[in-house]
Amino acid sequence: MHPVYLDNNATTPVDPEVYEAMTPFLREEFGNASSAHEKGQRARKAVEEARSQVAGLLGCGDRELLFTSGGTEADNLAVWGVAMRYRDRGTHIVTSKIEHPAVLRTCEVLENDGFQVTYLDPGPDGIVSPDDVEQATREDTILVSVMYVNNETGTVQPLPEIVAVARKKGALFHTDAVQAAGKIPVNVKQLGVDLLSISAHKLHGPKGVGALFVKDGVEVVPLMLGGSHERGRRGGTENVPGIVGIGRTCSIANRRLDEFKSAIGGLRDRLEEGILESVPGTHVNGSRARRAPHVTNISFDDVGGETLLVALDFQGVAVSTGAACAAGSISLSHVLSAMSIPEDRIRGAIRFSLGRFTIDDDIDYVLRILPDLVKRAREAAPETAD
Repeated sequence: MHPVYLDNNATTPVDPEVYEAMTPFLREEFGNASSAHEKGQRARKAVEEARSQVAGLLGCGDRELLFTSGGTEADNLAVWGVAMRYRDRGTHIVTSKIEHPAVLRTCEVLENDGFQVTYLDPGPDGIVSPDDVEQATREDTILVSVMYVNNETGTVQPLPEIVAVARKKGALFHTDAVQAAGKIPVNVKQLGVDLLSISAHKLHGPKGVGALFVKDGVEVVPLMLGGSHERGRRGGTENVPGIVGIGRTCSIANRRLDEFKSAIGGLRDRLEEGILESVPGTHVNGSRARRAPHVTNISFDDVGGETLLVALDFQGVAVSTGAACAAGSISLSHVLSAMSIPEDRIRGAIRFSLGRFTIDDDIDYVLRILPDLVKRAREAAPETAD
């Protein structure tokens, strides 16, 4: 059995270089970054160096970046923080039905607090239309939030066009770029966004740390209250080891971005084409023209995704039937459902997500064992009565 990890959209193994960078701050360099003594100032220097490294990946200024506990907190702060700060200008928000629950659940809470939210359907290819965004925005729209790369299908949204619509209507724009940063170019100035969320553990960094870009001049009401940390936008003692980790992670991702696209994109294409050729009754979900290089979401006819996931797991292959945060849920994928994909295809969907440490042997192994696993799973499936 050849252990293969193809669930990198759920989380990624920590890069050894990142681990080495973090280790001193878990041991001898344990100072509080807000302390005035030498140990504290060394910690502060490390935090600010990491801030510059993350800003370098995103193309923003250091002061426009604040650290969070992850992508979920960054999304929460962006959506809720903007809504609370600008509710005197309007109480309408536009988002899409394929957003991460960190955005969707926040919008639901805001609806209970008097806000109105328009949830847009994507097309069958998973792409949100800028025209639909334009039709949905109103005079009282204060925020548009559309993710950059979908975590289940890898579909890349036409952000510059959508941002232009929001800008024309006078609304702020937030994007969840958790699955985009380090996988495709993410430059906040070129995209024109006002707020952007990322998470370290999706790009070979540690869990428990993320970052939120907040454009200079944009304000958010803090979720975390306490000291004046992060320029008053997020109270709490800085997670120095984690922040050092996300900084080094972003530095590595920045210098290896072209390599990731060519190498990992090539492996993904070989995996996808091999499955489509060797396993009958398979379908790719989402656009194959507009997507990030590390994801493919494939439906297998006449077999449940959970059944196939377990069969692959027994052979040492880790995959997913959807978002990790929805594991154990009996409900259908909200992303694939919003794309109007038939229910039987949704139930047979598997997400294969590659990372920087995926190798040729991994793909060879999956392509070798998968056809027979699918064949046996279909033969064992109970027949459906007419």
